[in-house]
Amino acid sequence: MSSDELLKQQNIAELSSIDFQIDDLVSRVISAAKSLEEIGLEASSHELFEVERSLVAASRRLRRASSELKI
Repeated sequence: MSSDELLKQQNIAELSSIDFQIDDLVSRVISAAKSLEEIGLEASSHELFEVERSLVAASRRLRRASSELKI
């Protein structure tokens, strides 16, 4: 395996790890948002749902970048 291919594989692995961490954050943010919603703190809950949407978008972009590396 060439050094370029090795670097590419390392980057794919790193992006996969980051994506896994983002998925975990999404779950935690959703949980916090729902808890705040239940106690009537809708404004804070709404902000957290916006954070969740941003994290999901980031995850999609990471997956696209990773897919391009696999080509």
